[in-house]
Amino acid sequence: MARKGDRKREAIVAAAARLFWVHGFSATSIADIARQAEVPQGNMFYYFRSKADLALAVADVFVEETQSLIFEAEAAAPDPRQRILFLLQRLGQSNRSRVENGCPISSAVRDFRLAAPEASARAAQSFELLVSFIARELQKTGPRPSIAMARARSVVVEWQGGIALAHAFNDMTVLAESLRRAEQNLRITS
Repeated sequence: MARKGDRKREAIVAAAARLFWVHGFSATSIADIARQAEVPQGNMFYYFRSKADLALAVADVFVEETQSLIFEAEAAAPDPRQRILFLLQRLGQSNRSRVENGCPISSAVRDFRLAAPEASARAAQSFELLVSFIARELQKTGPRPSIAMARARSVVVEWQGGIALAHAFNDMTVLAESLRRAEQNLRITS
């Protein structure tokens, strides 16, 4: 059972992740996070020494969630293509929130870069994990490592580009089409 302090820390990180995503890192204050997490503002520094430390904790959550998703995909099917398709389908389950607010990971990479560069680099590891997983799985279907890596990057680029346009147009169809194109590309060229 989690200790009370651990639960408070998790509530603070969850609140920060939500607020950073919706309002941006710079526009979100420690007071905003404390209020959202229902923690007295004076207690915030007991859990995190700085806003940059809090950003790093948020980035750690992104990496942990990405690793969990990859473990799920690895266990989902024996066929490498099916594992990648499972991953894409799971990524598509959060379409509505991505249309409304963009991608929380890419926002973190961008927003943390100047004030919390370590957190920015850590958040970017989520993309590295996705690309590496897809490339490894594609390699199992025959392409050379460089071809598999290029195709893996194109899948993530398609997904991220779809999120950006869907957010800009406030149109979920754009993201759904983008994920469909990524799936079709995997089926055609595998």
